[in-house]
Amino acid sequence: MDEGASTSVTHGLPSRQLGIEAGGRRLNAVWLGPGPDEAPTLVFLHEGLGSIGQWQDFPAALAAASGCGALVYDRYGYGGSEPLPPPYRRELDFMHEEGRCALPEVLDRTDVKEAVLIGHSDGASIALLAASTPDLRIRGVVSEAAHVFVEAASIESIEAAVAAYRTGDLRERLARYHDNTVDSAFRGWANAWLDPDFEAFHIEGYLRAVTCPVLALQGSEDAYGTPAQLEAIAAAVSGPVRTMLLPDCGHSLHKDAREAVMLAAGDLIRVALER
Repeated sequence: MDEGASTSVTHGLPSRQLGIEAGGRRLNAVWLGPGPDEAPTLVFLHEGLGSIGQWQDFPAALAAASGCGALVYDRYGYGGSEPLPPPYRRELDFMHEEGRCALPEVLDRTDVKEAVLIGHSDGASIALLAASTPDLRIRGVVSEAAHVFVEAASIESIEAAVAAYRTGDLRERLARYHDNTVDSAFRGWANAWLDPDFEAFHIEGYLRAVTCPVLALQGSEDAYGTPAQLEAIAAAVSGPVRTMLLPDCGHSLHKDAREAVMLAAGDLIRVALER
């Protein structure tokens, strides 16, 4: 664990601000609750426009309920982490690189012994890709609105977000969470997803190597994906899978259906750590 961390209390849990070097990049992180020598760790991977702050108190609540520690970090290009340089273009295999290369290095740098990955949207895809590696530290995955292939709904919603960023207040709202990385965060995400070559993105082949328990969640009103994502995950993952389509929920299920997500995630964490 980074020895230069500063310590405070967040939502009743001890909180440490960390700086991590992973994948050759500087990442901003927060550790909540017990350390990796005291308890398993929940590792939170945010969405394509997300950051530590946008999880709000969900990581602290789930950590407290499960008795686990929580590692929450800003992925490369987001929040307080190192920004992408202009013109803000990610490699189109960025989710593969983050899940299969950078995330294991994050676990190394923070001395994580046992991890349950909690991913949202792009972060859920990254979590599933990480679980497809032979890394025995990864005991389970909570996948919230993952993308395992590209859908028209995703592209249409991202195009609408680009218009809102250019002419509305979306840039101003995102800037509250992204320090000096707001253009890096938004343009890096949109440029990748709207690249015509990104239409070939799919990870079903990797999911066959996932043997740990997986909880896959999707909202019935998700503008960025359809229940076909759940069907693909259930068909491809080799280990135990539970899928849940939550009614009247959009893309952020931990906000739209917090109690249901907390209960289901708690069950997954218990089952994963008992194996």
